[in-house]
Amino acid sequence: GSETQPPLCSGALPATPDNRRVTMEQFEQAKNKLSHLKKEPGNDVKLKIYALFKQATQGPCDTPKPSMLDFVNKAKWDSWKSLGSTTPEEARQQYCDLIGSLLAAEGGDSTPASPADSSYETLLVSREDKVTTITLNRPLKKNAITNQMYNEIIAALEEAAKDESAITVFTGAGDFYCSGNDLTNFTKIPEDGIQEMAKRGGELLRKYVKAYIDFPKPLVAVVNGPAVGISVTVLGLFDLVYATDRATFHTPFSQLGQTAEGCSSYTFPKIMGPAKANEMLLFNKKLTAAQACDLGLVTEVFPDSSFQAEVWSRLKGYGKLPPNCLLFSKRLIRSTETERLHAVNDAEVERLVERWTSDECFNAIMSFFQNKSKL
Repeated sequence: GSETQPPLCSGALPATPDNRRVTMEQFEQAKNKLSHLKKEPGNDVKLKIYALFKQATQGPCDTPKPSMLDFVNKAKWDSWKSLGSTTPEEARQQYCDLIGSLLAAEGGDSTPASPADSSYETLLVSREDKVTTITLNRPLKKNAITNQMYNEIIAALEEAAKDESAITVFTGAGDFYCSGNDLTNFTKIPEDGIQEMAKRGGELLRKYVKAYIDFPKPLVAVVNGPAVGISVTVLGLFDLVYATDRATFHTPFSQLGQTAEGCSSYTFPKIMGPAKANEMLLFNKKLTAAQACDLGLVTEVFPDSSFQAEVWSRLKGYGKLPPNCLLFSKRLIRSTETERLHAVNDAEVERLVERWTSDECFNAIMSFFQNKSKL
């Protein structure tokens, strides 16, 4: 390719251990800029974008070859496979270059209005068009939430509450929205024992859910792939939930010897009725995006191929609405619920701390890891 960097990725550095995170930030900015194209690229370009994204987030193609009659997936597979052993770092750079050149060809502004906030290690935070976007950024770990990520999300929400944006958006990097708690947290017993670990975990969880309950601006989830555990339960505290049609929603608490959190023991029965909430919270039922939409957990579902473009077009429009009007309206809607939600959060955390110290929970999690190792 040309030695001249497209404007979108100006200043991009070779991917070394010291600056790889910078390249990931630019990659995420490029992904968000994709929806800003005025004209939809041709199929060849779309396949190239798809292949580079898969190579950048998952590495070389290792999935079975689709049937010859499955034309669309066969074309995608061929495009991804054609990248061979291109490294994820190289694929990120090529992806960034390609989208930058497409934007430049349209004569559009291809420089991010606001660079991603580099003070976070597990998140990408960007501000543009009066929209603050918080992206869960552990794509190789399916955006599983560590204690560090919990703290960073709390901090990012506190910042977003005070910035000039009208709305705040959550989404995930890569193919997953979020795979829930990083269960390896439960395998690292500290010196002061499991009781203290559970107590600290409970306080962090209480603070985390409280950050959503008290968040003053409209909160939108852009669910770009499968969602598990706490990433699903807190959706009841969001104001809008948009999902791609390949998203799924799963809360396998009983399977792990745990109980509901994120205020879902209250919000889920209220949203979808007790019987359907019980299927999810007690019996580990996984919902498709369409089912979640029918039950009221999801606002609207979009085809995966047009998901980003359609959703971000709407969100840019929402960002232009009068911010104080949105703030006051949300406060009115939420006012009768806030006290109740805090009480539910306290009760759920208290029960979970007890669960985390129980043999039942420990055995269930160990069983989960054993079964996973057999797969």
